[in-house]
Amino acid sequence: MSGQSITDRITAAQHSVTGSAISKTVCKATTHEIMGPKKKHLNYLIQCTNEMNVNIPQLADTLFERTASTSWVVVFKSLTTTHHLMVYGNERFIQYLASRNTLFNLSNFLDRSGLQGYDMSTFIRRYSRYLNEKAVSYRQVAFDFTKVKRGPDGVMRTMNTEKLLKTVSVIQTQMDVLLDFNVNANELTNGVINAAFMLLFKDAIRLFAAYNESIINLLEKYFDMKKVQCKEGLDLYKKFLTRMTRISEFLKVAEQVGIDRGDIPDLSQAPSSLLDALEQHLASLEGKKVKDSTAASRASTLSSAVSSLANTGMSFSKVDEREKQAALEEEQARLKALKVRFSLTAASDLLDLQPTFQQPLSTATNIWGGEDTFLLGNTSSFTVTTLRHMSHSYNSIDVLGGILKPTVASSPHQRMTLNSQQPHPKLVCDDLDSSLANLVGNLGIGNGRAKNDLHWNQSDEKKLTGGTNWLPNTAPSTTWNPATMAPSAVAFPAATPAGMLAYAMPPRMGSMMITQPTMMYTQPAMRSPNPFGPNPGAQFYYTSRRCLHMRSDLSVRKKSDVI
Repeated sequence: MSGQSITDRITAAQHSVTGSAISKTVCKATTHEIMGPKKKHLNYLIQCTNEMNVNIPQLADTLFERTASTSWVVVFKSLTTTHHLMVYGNERFIQYLASRNTLFNLSNFLDRSGLQGYDMSTFIRRYSRYLNEKAVSYRQVAFDFTKVKRGPDGVMRTMNTEKLLKTVSVIQTQMDVLLDFNVNANELTNGVINAAFMLLFKDAIRLFAAYNESIINLLEKYFDMKKVQCKEGLDLYKKFLTRMTRISEFLKVAEQVGIDRGDIPDLSQAPSSLLDALEQHLASLEGKKVKDSTAASRASTLSSAVSSLANTGMSFSKVDEREKQAALEEEQARLKALKVRFSLTAASDLLDLQPTFQQPLSTATNIWGGEDTFLLGNTSSFTVTTLRHMSHSYNSIDVLGGILKPTVASSPHQRMTLNSQQPHPKLVCDDLDSSLANLVGNLGIGNGRAKNDLHWNQSDEKKLTGGTNWLPNTAPSTTWNPATMAPSAVAFPAATPAGMLAYAMPPRMGSMMITQPTMMYTQPAMRSPNPFGPNPGAQFYYTSRRCLHMRSDLSVRKKSDVI
């Protein structure tokens, strides 16, 4: 079976719905894929153990629940993930495991789904037993042997005799359980068991380094111990020699599966003469007859043995330094990759902040002291230059006289300059023809080109406009006298702007005149809401001219009636 199963996907989806990121990550780290847990999932769980607001018991219980699966892949990967967190996670995790009465109850686990399941079930039972013993060892000594300080001033070298004897016994028990994994190179056939073996290999090196230093301390204190302590110490040393042979075999398997030779320490055994000296000293304490040996000879033998074991300790220290350097380089490479990713993300975010529509057009300061900008609706802002390129009906937007001037903020100095340089007259109140003609001229309708001059034809009517908070001027009202004119009113067409009334042609001479009620007709200064739509100025012009013709016709008819 390879790849994530449907059960894995469903379980991950359920955790996504419930919002449990830790449970989801545990599920992804322990899928049915025949490969070791992915590093990204392991790193996330390690980070969770360092967060104070993370519930460590919940994390551990989630891993325990995954070991209840019947699939050897899921169970093996759950054990590997737990071991990884015990080694690299925060100490709170292993402290919680040590506080539990029971951890993994997999002594009878067996996957009957296939031949590979039978083979891997054996290593699962051994692996779970080691993890249980690792937690029990932490409970007994209150620290992890694989993480203690080493060297002449290390924990194991400075421990007193009574505590040392108890601690060495705990180390030996844990080492025995680790070596009981007893795997051969030809049995490391998949990524799941390989991941577990690598963790066991690193634990074996560090654990034996602590074991080696405890034996050095034991030998240095041996000739000063009491008889009972010497007897126990001698027994511990004999077991140490046996385990040194077993650890050598374990390291050979590691070398066969491709682990770098530089990562495997060299083991130096103490001279056999040391064991004879230790046995003779114990026999002398028991009152037995032994060979005569001087203190100088014992000291020489002890010094040679301690030197050999110290060399082994230095070899372990070099392996640790090499591993730390590799981990540091890996962390630096990851930080570099994160920096590159962050810089690319930041650049992308800055690009996303740019507006959707941009015109690479220059912006000029208008004659009112600010940027010529018109707002179309409530969405986009365009410069006058953009409008000049896009307009179909208007060839010039910034020369609309007193009709379409924008209201912009300007400084007092700008207003003074404006008032002295750019006068803009309002509509002529007494002359409708002149006002309409000037309006049409400013709009540039009909001549096909933009009108660039901003001066009105009648210089005696010039007045200053523009500036801050400028409001559009409104033409004066014109009262139509029903006594002199009585056209028939009709509804204005849809194209006629609101507030504008169109009149039909007057009746011929001799027809009955219908008196219309008095009405006021106001000529507003219209401003187009959309410069690209129909031209209201042109409609207003033609309608007004039509009214003038009607007025002239009525005057002629009135005179003829009088005659």
